[in-house]
Amino acid sequence: MEKSDSIVIIPTYNEKENIEKIIRAVFGLEKSFDILIIDDGSPDGTAAIVKSLQAGEFSDRLHLVERSGKLGLGTAYIAGFKWAIEHGYDYIFEMDADFSHDPNDLPRLYAACAEEGYDVAIGSRYVSGVNVVNWPMGRVLMSYYASKYVQLVLGVPLHDTTAGFKCYRRKVLETIDLDAIRFKGYAFQIEMKFTAYKLGFKIKEVPVIFVNRVEGTSKMSGGIFSEALFGVVRLRWAAMTGKITAKKG
Repeated sequence: MEKSDSIVIIPTYNEKENIEKIIRAVFGLEKSFDILIIDDGSPDGTAAIVKSLQAGEFSDRLHLVERSGKLGLGTAYIAGFKWAIEHGYDYIFEMDADFSHDPNDLPRLYAACAEEGYDVAIGSRYVSGVNVVNWPMGRVLMSYYASKYVQLVLGVPLHDTTAGFKCYRRKVLETIDLDAIRFKGYAFQIEMKFTAYKLGFKIKEVPVIFVNRVEGTSKMSGGIFSEALFGVVRLRWAAMTGKITAKKG
């Protein structure tokens, strides 16, 4: 089979209930996507499930990077971005393993970049109202107003600044100095969008419906939100002092 131009990066920690299902859902799409799993030492055997699928029917399309422990969402994606660039993919996606991001939306994000000419496509929960299913109302409000807070402080014209469902053109990730990205949790998602915006890349928000996980355990914590809250101020200061620049060399 000819190699896909696109790869979906899925970070995992204890996702044994979801991992095979999400892999089969992505590979079942009409548009061909490869998958890169970044597993942070899941003690529940997530990586072993991936390896069994690699050894069987998905040897050419499914890839795995194993890390020694929980090193943070941001560092997982940075490792995945570097791997994807090194292996020559043109369109590089972020997606969760728990079906909160619908694999059927991947072709829509791809089309925004590959056909419409955008550099970044964001699967947005808030660009057309509030499209979140099965979240407690308190969490919906916290997420929605967190995005509004980021929008206000950073002056970035995006409705869903913490979204983790995205497609990047390769050139975006080659231009951003990935080693200078400092945040690890949800602030990582904000920092990547803001950096792409400040570097002049074209960003489109594609409306999606976000569905809370059915199986497995959420990785959300208060510390993640705290990092995002205070990280936004640090990002504003970095922008004001001219520290957000393209990668040198």
